[in-house]
Amino acid sequence: MRLHVARIGLLLALAAPGWLGAAGVPTTLVIATVNNGHMLTLQTLSREFEKAHPDIRIRWVTLPEAELRKAVSSDLQTRARQFDVVTIGMYEVPVFAKQGWILPLRPPSGYDVEDLIRNTREGLSHRGELYAAPFYGESSMLYYRKDLFAKAGLKIPVQPTWSDVATFAARLDDPEHQVHGICLRGRPGWGGNMTLVATMANAFGGQWFDMQWRPQLQSPAWQKAVSLYVDLLRRYGPADAVERGYNGNLELFNAGRCAIWIDATVAAGFVADRQLNPRAADVGFAPAPVAITRKGSHWLWAWALAVPAGGDERHTLAARTFVAWATSREYIRLVAATRGWGLVPTGTRKSTYAEPDFQRAAPWASHELKAIRSADPRDATVAPSPYLGVQFAAIEEFAPIGDAVGQAVADAVSGRISVDAALARSQSIAQRYMALRNSVLP
Repeated sequence: MRLHVARIGLLLALAAPGWLGAAGVPTTLVIATVNNGHMLTLQTLSREFEKAHPDIRIRWVTLPEAELRKAVSSDLQTRARQFDVVTIGMYEVPVFAKQGWILPLRPPSGYDVEDLIRNTREGLSHRGELYAAPFYGESSMLYYRKDLFAKAGLKIPVQPTWSDVATFAARLDDPEHQVHGICLRGRPGWGGNMTLVATMANAFGGQWFDMQWRPQLQSPAWQKAVSLYVDLLRRYGPADAVERGYNGNLELFNAGRCAIWIDATVAAGFVADRQLNPRAADVGFAPAPVAITRKGSHWLWAWALAVPAGGDERHTLAARTFVAWATSREYIRLVAATRGWGLVPTGTRKSTYAEPDFQRAAPWASHELKAIRSADPRDATVAPSPYLGVQFAAIEEFAPIGDAVGQAVADAVSGRISVDAALARSQSIAQRYMALRNSVLP
């Protein structure tokens, strides 16, 4: 541990000027983040950062995903400067950078930007400059219970399809033993249920908008994708599916209540950890399902740390120092030393996947890296699309559209409306949001 802290101290010395905090009063950084497992680990290990840099103190604001997005967006838009470091993702970075709400990072030379996985780095850049540093990156994959598959005489294909998934979910659903055939994100929101549903629509040949920015939410592809999603959850999912997002389904899977779960690759370390999951030895990994195409069938995302614009130089320098530390190779090694290589943040650095100890601890690593590298946010749909993003469109109008569509789909899962009604409502809402944009486009 002393070796790791010493290396971290060296990185900080390179990253921060000597006069930071010279007035004798420590600089306090307020950091807004999401309540995911890797972020909670960062919160604990940030004590090592404070030890290595006594001129900086950290105060954490940890929120559920939807609340975090609202708080951060409001703070940046109003220039309230409640936060010195914010946790944002690939959707927000190009939108916020274009608005001038976040600063370019300009990390120190020892940071090694070229070690960042290209797809991840490009998704967090604007006009070729890095505006947020990836804390962890992810795509999507299929998790399954090998013991339940074997008992039912089932074998998962090398590349499962959504048709395969429907068959497996039906065969493995076991209410008598409280095992759901499938668990999927159901909580409404563009970063909730729509993260998965949009990749399903892509796989069936759909897209959010055509080249004229016209919403395509009543296309046959969306009809097939949403109908299947609703059917799977209503017939084989948990009764409270619309209340469960990533964390809720992770909890169910590790409790042995899901035969199949399709979600973020970042969950792999948590479902394969024997201390967190008593059935870790029975967990299998497979690529995210496809339909008529592989394009856009698995998402691309990164939770990243950014520095808001408008702060004083002292806080900005301290914030950049922390961001460089938290997303460095040294931090990954610190997590490995304290938590084990199986629980390090992944999806960010090529050097992590080249580490022999990580390869031994992470049987899912090749699936994850292949999924991340093959997810192309510039070419994620069968028909040409005008937007950047796999499961989202990196335009300001997308967030309210995605949230509205997510609510309509959740209402269909709950049985309040039909799939046709959900898509008609979604199309109408999207058309209203896009009307002004389309009117000013050349």
